[in-house]
Amino acid sequence: MTRVAIFSDSHDHMWNMERALAQVQAQGCEVLLHCGDLCAPFMIKQIANAFSGDVHMVFGNNDGDGRLLQMVGSQFERVTHHGPYAELEIDGRRIAMIHYPRPARRIAQSGQFDVVCYGHDHTRHHETLGATHLLNPGEIMGKDHDPTWALYDTESNRIQFITLPDKA
Repeated sequence: MTRVAIFSDSHDHMWNMERALAQVQAQGCEVLLHCGDLCAPFMIKQIANAFSGDVHMVFGNNDGDGRLLQMVGSQFERVTHHGPYAELEIDGRRIAMIHYPRPARRIAQSGQFDVVCYGHDHTRHHETLGATHLLNPGEIMGKDHDPTWALYDTESNRIQFITLPDKA
């Protein structure tokens, strides 16, 4: 069993990222996925320094210097920046990641994955298409909605939304 944290749309909000990473640690997550719009490379360092598991990322539409994001990610053995799209297998579960909702829906409709996750519109969303979870974890940034992320349990094949606590 693996507990997978799924983030999106952090937009350089390092304070919410810090709070989200503390929750991820408390939940015992072993893998972290980020569905794009980290924005600056310092966000990768923040994640890699605070989270000891594997990290997988894809580009969003607001990620500034893509080459530098990938270079910074490559400095950490556990961090993989996949470019615009990723297909992963974790504990026998097939997971796809892309930033945009419309292609995510088409990928989920293919039935080839257990989970297809995306971001972009900052709106928390979960539905099941056949046997596939289509998931937007919401936004870490907290601009348009309460800041949230999603927890995926590979054994139970269940999704849970986690809301960041109020600022101390």
